[in-house]
Amino acid sequence: MSIGIAAVGLQHGHVHNMVKALRDAGATLLWVYEPESELVPPFVEAYPEVKIARTLDEVLDDPAVHLVIGTTNPADRADLGIIVMQHGKDYACDKPGLISFDQLEAVRRVQAETGRFYAVHFGERYDSPATVKAAELARAGAIGDVVQTIGTGPHRFLGHIRRPAWAFDKQNFGGVINDLASHQIDQFLYFTQSQNVEVVQSQVGNFKHTQFPNFEDFGDLTLRSEKATGYIRVDWLTPPGLATWGDGRLFVLGTDGYIELRKYIDITGRPGKDHLFIVDGESARYIDCADVPLPYGGLLIQDVINRTQSAFDQSRCFLTCELALTAQSNAVQITPKT
Repeated sequence: MSIGIAAVGLQHGHVHNMVKALRDAGATLLWVYEPESELVPPFVEAYPEVKIARTLDEVLDDPAVHLVIGTTNPADRADLGIIVMQHGKDYACDKPGLISFDQLEAVRRVQAETGRFYAVHFGERYDSPATVKAAELARAGAIGDVVQTIGTGPHRFLGHIRRPAWAFDKQNFGGVINDLASHQIDQFLYFTQSQNVEVVQSQVGNFKHTQFPNFEDFGDLTLRSEKATGYIRVDWLTPPGLATWGDGRLFVLGTDGYIELRKYIDITGRPGKDHLFIVDGESARYIDCADVPLPYGGLLIQDVINRTQSAFDQSRCFLTCELALTAQSNAVQITPKT
């Protein structure tokens, strides 16, 4: 048995990662709905089996649809997710899952009332073979107890590529920490298995892209739990000399060793992506993770069918969103004065 899915919202290319993960695992893509009609033809070309919905109700009224996924304007994701859950379907959106504490409260309430899933696709974990392998090693005790993570999410600014207006105004996505750093917060919680977490400090700034006054191109924060700490830095400052969009890194420190991930490029010269380095009591060694399978899509299908939480943990998903919102709202503004 598998499930039927519908894509609602094509505002970001991450929708393709979500569709691919689920289709590869056996889900059937039934519908697409996107009010900006010019975004639909390329999607249909990629997935010719999909039907184009004229209204959202066409999707919500189809009993064959079990899971709605998509990348709307981030400000609209919570309201859409609430409607989807109230129609008895599960919902999975790209990060950020929501942009305000009011939205978080409303989503938590409706999720509890309906028992449906509100899943946020943290692609830097779900779509990263190196991160999957690192988690496997950490869970097996390869580096002892995890006591710290350091995660960086640098991005190349893509102002020259057609992007919706919301991408340059933090009122639409909640700010650089809420948007980008949600990935690294998710990884901190996952690798350390922390539950009681506080934001120790956070700061944001716009150092370079001042033509967009409501944009932030830098943010960092520190987390502390009952058993671990985490440092996170995200930015839109990757220079054009790098051969990819960002040199994403993750460092996982354990009591008996550590792991370093170079997720998207190894600037020391190894080709490709998904590079893992591990140091333990016996050696320092390299693992090429390019062929590590990604379990997320198959696990999420089984969760939808069996009402389990093996692909993601609902409470941890909400905690990630809450910590991102807290770090963003408490952030010290360090934009240079002109």
